[in-house]
Amino acid sequence: MRNTILFILATFLIAGCATNLVTGRKQLNLVSESQIQLMAVSQYRTFLTEHKVVGSGNANAAMVNRVGNRIANAVTSYYTSQGKSQVLDGFNWEFNTIESEEVNAWCMPGGKVVVYTGLFGVTQNETALAIVIGHEIAHAVAKHGNERMSQALVQQLGGMALDVALANEPEQTRNLFLISYGLGSQVGAMLPWSRQQETEADKYGLIFSAMAGYDPREAIPFWQRMSAAGGAKPPEFLSTHPSDDRRMRDLKKFMPEALKYYKP
Repeated sequence: MRNTILFILATFLIAGCATNLVTGRKQLNLVSESQIQLMAVSQYRTFLTEHKVVGSGNANAAMVNRVGNRIANAVTSYYTSQGKSQVLDGFNWEFNTIESEEVNAWCMPGGKVVVYTGLFGVTQNETALAIVIGHEIAHAVAKHGNERMSQALVQQLGGMALDVALANEPEQTRNLFLISYGLGSQVGAMLPWSRQQETEADKYGLIFSAMAGYDPREAIPFWQRMSAAGGAKPPEFLSTHPSDDRRMRDLKKFMPEALKYYKP
């Protein structure tokens, strides 16, 4: 009986895998992108009503908008030129800054971005901010959140379809969504981004920043500052985004490719 259940589950997971057009690897994908984007819009609106949004007249908020739109335009132009415009189907970019001491930023499906004011003390310049926003946009474009949400539905709700989960377990499903995008607390042994997803976001974040005209080499001093800012207790951004020697080695390894896209 146990073997039968395991076989059914394995078949279910294999059937739910799809090849990602950005990274080229197979991902668990049990949720349609249109479904996840609708949920993202709702949760994004809720989040903004519950936090103090910094107005566009603020210099840092204006910088977030400027950087975000430059990267979004560059990414859109690139995938359109590659005949992969479907990568960004349904994306309707929004960039907001919220008043918070947390050193954090994130991007939901469909290009819903938030930057916390606590991050500016570590970024210190526009190029470093571009590195962060590029990294977060890479998570969304590579459908990492969808992958995490799919994993959460399997681990926590037995592979229940999203619409069924929302109907039967609305609060738990909402919490799983927030956790999948780095907005919730840890559940069991599951953190928002796996090492593989984090490495992909580092790589494509560098490339996206470079496409937008930002020097990707700023990533090295930025991550060094981020690591130093943690002290004994890492900032929220690092609690879900591991920073170590391997990250630095990977960034240096990715740099030659990213620099091919950099036109000062």
